[in-house]
Amino acid sequence: MKFAEGTTVAVSKTRGQIEELAAKHGATRFASGWTEKGAAINFVCRGRLLRFVLPVPDREEIARELRKRRRSFPTAKMIDDAAAAEERRRWRALLLVIKGRFESAEDGIETFDEAFLAHIVTADNMTMIEHLQVADSPIKLLTAGDGN
Repeated sequence: MKFAEGTTVAVSKTRGQIEELAAKHGATRFASGWTEKGAAINFVCRGRLLRFVLPVPDREEIARELRKRRRSFPTAKMIDDAAAAEERRRWRALLLVIKGRFESAEDGIETFDEAFLAHIVTADNMTMIEHLQVADSPIKLLTAGDGN
């Protein structure tokens, strides 16, 4: 079972809880928005702009899962309901992730920058992880087969 599967907490409530959490930890700005591809939250904390992107659940994948479980063709309403449930679950997971990063930094397990590094937005409006994911990035990551 996935974390928060079956949650009934509305996305708007979870988004509000994330905003409150960020404010509690010193955030000075907060914004959220969405497109057909997903949602994003941005906040400024400790002088860093942070961005978390939450992709929209893949409706085709949801339909496949429903077909596997029910062994019948799912209706549009069934797919809509399952997509909404998955969206709620993902928002709850995002709240947990952000809370865990703040706790880790506060407890000295890692620094704030270490905890949030992948989500720090750079001057060119890309997150650090986006920089690492582009093909022409000057930074190359080691893989297990590199022998180092």
